[in-house]
Amino acid sequence: LFNANKQLQEETTSQRRIIKKLESVIDKLQFYDLNGDRPEESSDSLKLVDFIDNQTKEIIKINQQKDKLVQSLERQNQELNDYAHMVSHDLKSPLQSIEALTAWVIEDYSGVLDVSGKDTLQLIRENVEKMDTLVKGILQYSTIGKTEKELYEVSLEGLVEGVMNNIQNKENVIFTIPEKLPIIKGDTYRLEKLFRHLIENAIKFNNKDKVKIKIGFTEDANFWKFYISDNGNGIEKRYFDKIFVAFQKLEDDYKSSGIGLSIVKKIIEVYQGEIYLESQPNVGSTFYFSIKK
Repeated sequence: LFNANKQLQEETTSQRRIIKKLESVIDKLQFYDLNGDRPEESSDSLKLVDFIDNQTKEIIKINQQKDKLVQSLERQNQELNDYAHMVSHDLKSPLQSIEALTAWVIEDYSGVLDVSGKDTLQLIRENVEKMDTLVKGILQYSTIGKTEKELYEVSLEGLVEGVMNNIQNKENVIFTIPEKLPIIKGDTYRLEKLFRHLIENAIKFNNKDKVKIKIGFTEDANFWKFYISDNGNGIEKRYFDKIFVAFQKLEDDYKSSGIGLSIVKKIIEVYQGEIYLESQPNVGSTFYFSIKK
């Protein structure tokens, strides 16, 4: 995929060079009075016609190459999605079996196992849980942009309230929503995951006694613009791009797949918007994102 994308970039650069050449041709054509009598054929005009003809053929050739590259990318993306489905479904059963077997061993042989044996079994269970989280994350990431969803009116007020109510261990969490969230065009499936990932991250990566989360929005003619801010651990500027890359984690947490923010970014792209953040270590972070109306 990287090589195919690189080739597309090279072809785009080549087309830009051609466009500049054609602009030069247009400048030359302006010397001719096209509304009046055409000039007699000369060696210069013939060369100009040949040049335009050659450039046209070159553009057609490049477009054909780009079409092949696009088809190759589509095929490889489909193969990756199919592979993700296969991996996620094929691994579910053995992971569940390992989890159940270790639980039975701990329960049935607790009097026989020593401390080292129990610790080893617990480590196996933790790694199984990590693999299960990763598998679910891969499946979610591979399908979040592919699944066709009909857009309809969604009340973000009710959606966000549902997300907040379903959060566990929120006794020390203070939510602030200055004004009623709007009703927008979208789909509940993606929007729920978008807000849930951002809100859960704001809580998870927060070492304050009182976790403070503020959610707000503005709008313009074309976009809804939202923000979710917190008083958490914060993120150093050099990691701003890294956190949106799949499987990149800033903290070693086996319960995290490292894919939540990459899913968020993919959802935003589906809605033709953008996402970025402002953050200061030990002070907090604010994620800004837009959704096209």
